[in-house]
Amino acid sequence: MRPIQNLIRLRRKYELAFDSTIFFTLIVLAALFAPILTPYNPTIPNIPERLQSPNLVHPFGTDEFGRDQLTRVLYGGRPILITGTLSVLFALSVGIVIGVVSAYWGGRLDNMLMRLMDIMLSFPAILLAILIVASLGSGLTNTIIAIAFSMVPTFARLVRSIVITLVKELYILSAQSIGATDYQIIMKHIFPNMIPPIIVQATAMLAVAISTSSALSFLGLGVEPPTPDWGLMVSEGQRLIFDAPYIPFFPGAAITITVLCVNFIGDGLRDHLDPTLRNR
Repeated sequence: MRPIQNLIRLRRKYELAFDSTIFFTLIVLAALFAPILTPYNPTIPNIPERLQSPNLVHPFGTDEFGRDQLTRVLYGGRPILITGTLSVLFALSVGIVIGVVSAYWGGRLDNMLMRLMDIMLSFPAILLAILIVASLGSGLTNTIIAIAFSMVPTFARLVRSIVITLVKELYILSAQSIGATDYQIIMKHIFPNMIPPIIVQATAMLAVAISTSSALSFLGLGVEPPTPDWGLMVSEGQRLIFDAPYIPFFPGAAITITVLCVNFIGDGLRDHLDPTLRNR
């Protein structure tokens, strides 16, 4: 009963974030178990059933090739979620290394790394991602690399600011005075104290990564057709927006709902993990 009571209390305090977490989990599970949830193939055309409006057989209708839209929306969440998650993890890993090295050792290395981050931050993230994908070519792997590369400066700057504050703390100075190595100080004292703000930032950047991935796919720089992808489906459906508005509507709604859920989860985590906001 205790865990259930804790969940109820948590939902009352962070209702929007709690409900968003459940909804986002359902979105992930729907994409993961799409082959079980739908009997249709997302890529094989079925011309006799093309451009059917939403009905009992095809709740989201069919596209211009007769493919079931619900099936494609379910499968289309896979590349978006994979791209968003992996790009954030990759950017976070690189950003932590750059931020810690820059702040902990400082000096010329700090100046050089931060000037590089400033140069990268001078470009809008979406523009930087477009430039990288245009150079490397379209595809899921290149999209992940491009989005991750565009987000590295954000994580590096955040980690650097946290470490600069932490290295001045008394317990860090005490650890140094008793002969603790740099590795021990970073892993035992600095890294654990970085986790809460990093989690909040990573959640916020996941929403950005999903939006950027959708935008790249919309521009034709993401996954290749006929692989379903929400951004690509919106792009393909815009030609038929007046004749079959449901084609771009459902993948567009999926993008919007997913990004909103992630943002609400991030807000809840921030309120819970930030001691200055916890008791408000």
